[in-house]
Amino acid sequence: MSFIQYNKDCDFPIQNLPYGVFSTADNAKHRIGVAIGDQILDLTVVKELFNGPVLSECRDVFEEPTLNAFMGLGTPAWTEARATLQKLLSADEPTLRDNADLRQRAFVAQSAATMHLPASIGDYTDFYSSCYHATNVGIMFRGKDNALQPNWKHLPVGYHGRASSVVVSGTSIRRPCGQTRADDTKPPVYGPCRLFDFELEMGFFTGPATKLGEAIPIAKAQDHIFGMVLMNDWSARDIQKWEYVPLGPFLGKNFGTTISPWVVTMQALSSFAVPNEPQDPKPLAYLQHDDQYNFDINLSVGIKGEGMSEPAVVCNSNFKYMYWTMKQQLAHHTVGGCNTNPGDLLASGTISGPTDAALGSMLELCWKGTREVDLGNGNKRKFLKDGDEVILAGHCQGDGYRIGFGTCTGTVLSATPISK
Repeated sequence: MSFIQYNKDCDFPIQNLPYGVFSTADNAKHRIGVAIGDQILDLTVVKELFNGPVLSECRDVFEEPTLNAFMGLGTPAWTEARATLQKLLSADEPTLRDNADLRQRAFVAQSAATMHLPASIGDYTDFYSSCYHATNVGIMFRGKDNALQPNWKHLPVGYHGRASSVVVSGTSIRRPCGQTRADDTKPPVYGPCRLFDFELEMGFFTGPATKLGEAIPIAKAQDHIFGMVLMNDWSARDIQKWEYVPLGPFLGKNFGTTISPWVVTMQALSSFAVPNEPQDPKPLAYLQHDDQYNFDINLSVGIKGEGMSEPAVVCNSNFKYMYWTMKQQLAHHTVGGCNTNPGDLLASGTISGPTDAALGSMLELCWKGTREVDLGNGNKRKFLKDGDEVILAGHCQGDGYRIGFGTCTGTVLSATPISK
C-alpha cells in the first residue's frame, strides 16, 4: 500500500510505477517522473534519495530530459530504482509521507502536467508478429492456401520505420497524401489517403547499448528490454498497397506513429508472464528460449467520431496472442551484428486475436471493405474519417490491483494536399 490514495481500478498503483517525461505550466523543463495514483513523483526533486550502491554513483540520470541515460544503466540500476521508489512511496515510510514541504515540491498532479516522449528515439523497428493478424491479411490478399509467406514461422518479420514521426499520445495525426492506384487498369493518382487505419500494437524500449558487430544472445535479451508502451502505428492502406512491392512499407507508414507516455517496466509486468505461443516448426537455435516471455495484457481500441459523446469499443485483444516474443525479436534484430542504443523502439506489429472481437485494425474489422463497423447511433465505419479520435488502452489485471498503461490517443486531421 502507498500513502498516495487511489482505487483498485487505478492504472498506476505502487505495484506499477511507470516512468515518463513531463513538464508543467510553471516549469517548461522536461523532467523524469514516476506515476503513482493520479500524481507524478518528480525524480529531479528526490534524486538524492537514490542512495543505493549503483544509483548513488549516477543519480544525475534523473536530471536528464529523457530516459535514455537511465535506460542505458541496465538491470542492476533499474532494480535498485524500483526498490527505492516502492520504499519511498509505501504507507509506512515517513521520508516523503511526513515531510510536507518535500511532498509539495516532489508531487505534481497528472492533470497539471504535459507529457512528452519518454526517450529520444534514435531507431524504430516494426515487427509483424501476430499470427492471427498475418493470417487474416494473407487470406485477404493471397487466399487461404497462401496466407503466410514461407519465411513467416521461421523468423520474426520486421522492417525499419521512421523514428522522427513517432509522437506522444494526444498528438493529432494528419491524413497523409500520396500515390494510390484503386483501379489496376489505370495509372496511379496523387491525393489524400482514402483507406486510413489504426493498428493496435505495443512497443518496447531497449536498454544498454551494444557494439556494432555484436549480437544479443537470446539468453541475455531480457537484460536489454527496459519496458513497454502502447502504440498506434497508423496506416494508409491504399498508399501502402501501391508502394510496398518490392521493399515494403514507406509513405503508407512513415507519417505518424503514436505511443503512450508512460513506460511500464518489465519488472512491473513480470507477475503477468504467461506461456509462450507454441511454435511449429521449431525455430533455429538462436531464437529458442524456454522461459515465459509473453504477457497477459488486456488491450482495447475505441473510436470517438465527431458528434459522438462516448467512444465505441471496436476491439478487445491481448498481447498474449503474439507468436514471436520480444526476446526473439531482439535476438533476431541483432543476430547480423546490428547495434542497439538506449531508447531504441521496437514494435510488435498489429495484435489481433482468434475472434472477430479481437481484430486489431480496421482492415480486418471491415474485412478489406466488405462490411461496416457499427459505432452505434447510426455511426458506421469501414476506415477512419477526419475528426475520429482513436483511443488505445491496456492493463494487466492483478488480485485487487491493475498494472495499467494509461491511454494512447490521436485524432485524425484532414489532409493538406500540395498544389502544383
